[in-house]
Amino acid sequence: MYRILVADDEPIERRVINKKIKEFFSDRVEVFVAENGIEAVEEYRKNACQIAILDIEMPGMNGLDAAWMIKEKDRKSNIIFLTAFDEFSYAKRAIEVRALDYLLKPGSDEELINVLEEAFRICDRSLEGKEFFSENNAEGDMEGEALTGTSDRPGALIDEISSYISRHYAEDIALQDIAGFLGYSDVYFCKLFKQNFGKNFITYLNEYRMSKAKELLANPMINIKDVGLKAGYRDANYFTRLFKRMVGKTPSEYRIGVLGQ
Repeated sequence: MYRILVADDEPIERRVINKKIKEFFSDRVEVFVAENGIEAVEEYRKNACQIAILDIEMPGMNGLDAAWMIKEKDRKSNIIFLTAFDEFSYAKRAIEVRALDYLLKPGSDEELINVLEEAFRICDRSLEGKEFFSENNAEGDMEGEALTGTSDRPGALIDEISSYISRHYAEDIALQDIAGFLGYSDVYFCKLFKQNFGKNFITYLNEYRMSKAKELLANPMINIKDVGLKAGYRDANYFTRLFKRMVGKTPSEYRIGVLGQ
C-alpha cells in the first residue's frame, strides 16, 4: 500500500486530486490531505508517507519549504509539485529538492497517473535496496556529452530532446537528466517541455517506450520477457501493468494480435 500526501490550500483542488488517485489506484493507495505546508510536513511524518503532491503556492509555509523539511527527514521521499506557468519565475529553488516531476495546472488525468506510477516504481526499487538517483547535479550544469549552444527555439529544442530520448530511453532517465544535459534548471525545462510537446516528460517517455515495446513485440525472435527491459523497464510486472493500461492489452495479447498466432 502506497501512502500519498496531497497538500493544496484549495479545497476543490484537494478533492479532485484525491478522487482521481483513488479512482485509478483504489486498492493500492492510502491518501492523506493537508491545507498548507505546515500541515503537509506534519501529515507526511505522522502517516509515514512515501509520496507528497505539493502545491507550491500555499499560505503559512509554501510547498517548496515543506518539501525541504520533508526531504530533511526522508531523503527517499518522492516529491511532486503542483504549479502554474507564472510561478516558474520564483520556483527555481525547487531544482534543489530534486522533485520527481512538476504537474502544471490544470493537469490531465494521464499525467497524474503516469507520474504516480513512476513514484510507485521508485518506492518499490527503494524497498529492494535499488535506489534511483538522477546522475546530473542539482544546479543543472552541463556534463558529459552535453550540447553547446542549446536554444529555446522550438524546432531546435524539440530535435535535441527527441534525440536524447531516442538514445537513452532504455536507461533509467529522469527529467533532471535531460534538463542538466541541455543546461536548463528542472523547473524551466519542465515548462519548455510541456509547451513544446503538449504533455509532461514522464507521459511522453512512457508513450515513447510503449511505441518501442510494440515494435519489439512484432518481432517473434525477441522473448516477451526481454521486451520490457529493452524498452526501458527493469521491472517486468511494472511493464506489463503499464502496457495493459496504456495499450489495453497485455504484451502477450498484443503479440498474438499482431502476429496472428
